[in-house]
Amino acid sequence: MNKPWFAEYPAEVPTELNLTEKPLQSYLTEAAGLYNSKVAIEFMGKEMTYKELHESALKFAHYLKTLGIEKGDRVAIMLPNTPQSVIAYYGILYAGGVVVQTNPLYMEREIEYQMKDSGAKVILTLDILYPRVSKVMKDTDLEHIIVTAIKDYLPFPKNLIYPFIQKKQYGIVVKVDHAGQNHLFTEIMKTSKAESTEHAFDFENDIALLQYTGGTTGFPKGVMLTHRNLVANASMCDAWLYKCKKGEERVLGILPFFHVYGMTAVMILSVMQGYKMILLPKFDPETTLNTIQKQKPTLFPGAPTIYIGLLNHPELSKYDLSSIDSCLSGSAPLPVEVQQQFEDVTGGKLVEGYGLTESSPVTHSNFLWDKERIKGSIGVPWPSTDAAIHSLETGEPLPPNEIGEIVVKGPQVMKGYWNRPEETEQTLKDGWLLTGDLGYMDEKGYFYVVDRKKDMIIAGGFNIYPREIEEVLYEHPAIQEVVAAGVPDAYRGETVKAYVVLKEGETLTEEELNEFARKFLAAYKVPRIYEFRKELPKTAVGKILRRALVDEERKKIEEEQKTS
Repeated sequence: MNKPWFAEYPAEVPTELNLTEKPLQSYLTEAAGLYNSKVAIEFMGKEMTYKELHESALKFAHYLKTLGIEKGDRVAIMLPNTPQSVIAYYGILYAGGVVVQTNPLYMEREIEYQMKDSGAKVILTLDILYPRVSKVMKDTDLEHIIVTAIKDYLPFPKNLIYPFIQKKQYGIVVKVDHAGQNHLFTEIMKTSKAESTEHAFDFENDIALLQYTGGTTGFPKGVMLTHRNLVANASMCDAWLYKCKKGEERVLGILPFFHVYGMTAVMILSVMQGYKMILLPKFDPETTLNTIQKQKPTLFPGAPTIYIGLLNHPELSKYDLSSIDSCLSGSAPLPVEVQQQFEDVTGGKLVEGYGLTESSPVTHSNFLWDKERIKGSIGVPWPSTDAAIHSLETGEPLPPNEIGEIVVKGPQVMKGYWNRPEETEQTLKDGWLLTGDLGYMDEKGYFYVVDRKKDMIIAGGFNIYPREIEEVLYEHPAIQEVVAAGVPDAYRGETVKAYVVLKEGETLTEEELNEFARKFLAAYKVPRIYEFRKELPKTAVGKILRRALVDEERKKIEEEQKTS
């Protein structure tokens, strides 16, 4: 098959990669040997070497074995970016387990669904999230909860001050009953042994990760990503970043590791290449700017909302961001003006990439160096990755500049959806991953996204699925009909808007509905805008026309922009 993008590749980027068939965790073992005393993680002033990280991961693995975790068992991590999240990730793999990444913003309903679906036996979570997890434990396969705290890896005196800040913020001090089902992470690190474990290993088929993603057809699905998938995508990322030096780069870790993009482009890549990870548990513009100035990261994988948040900080000019050499932006479309402004401020390069959870995640990216920037393009396929535009009608490949569905193929493409063979069959066709995104390819092999077949909303880099929101809102006794949709938003890219029709005689305010939604949905999923209507646009058979509402919203914004 013709791959015109190969002619665009700089000489330093290979068109194909030779992957070594070894498990993901073996890269941490190697890093501990090569970079023994080198800093692996910097976390709010405290540092951890590769030797310490490796030993801690082995201790966690040993403890999991004492809890009965065997090869293939699922273990959940429900943490922000902290040293514990990295230790646990590799510890689970050393134990032969499968990582289940769980968003710490999830509410009880969402946690329960994911634990039931994955069949996770153990979960590691924060002390402040323990009440939420413990309430759903009896209705899931969870047998053990391991509890940690942000303060556990803070330096002195922050570790003493933090519990008081936490109490002020949350109004709680969590006390855990540590008998039987509940365990303290700090005790595990004190008492467990750092012993290596060996397992029979299948590079191509053994699952390393269940990463949950959703869709308009139902609840989130567990994407089965194998060791091969994740090793391949991190190796592709390394090949793309050919000017980065092994063992020398400093990577800013703001992108959450519970999102596959942050996990691959920050955590896995860093361990594979011996980079220093500078972790932040959440994005705060001022904290991030201070961290950049102090820690001087060279590599900054991010999302448009992060770059916009930094650029809009009122005291941006006071900070020195010149250490940043390269940035890969993902999760949502990157506005050209944001790209240009951030490059002006840092003097580094910022380019847009493209991917899906089902592809570990990256499939395309623009070139960071030595090539002219292509405006509006998601770039070209990565090494060992094939891509094409297929006709929506026939499924056949289309010629350049014709719009169809973007399809991709490569070693980073998932094994399938967990326990969902029918949906796997619908998404994987003859080795091709059907992305659900509409786009075209130009003569040089650069790809462009024009729309999404799916109704998924991407707000601030988070994937939000309308049906899940609608099902929650439909539970309100006053609501007759509701539809959720993504509408343009200057900061988040898109934001969630709910269109609501009330039952006759019922009254409901925006504030009341918002309070109701917050009980059942993570904060980023809660609609930011509510519009009450007498009726919603529908097809002849009664299907609500979500797209008509979105188009209506866009036209309204365009008219407002014309008159302003």
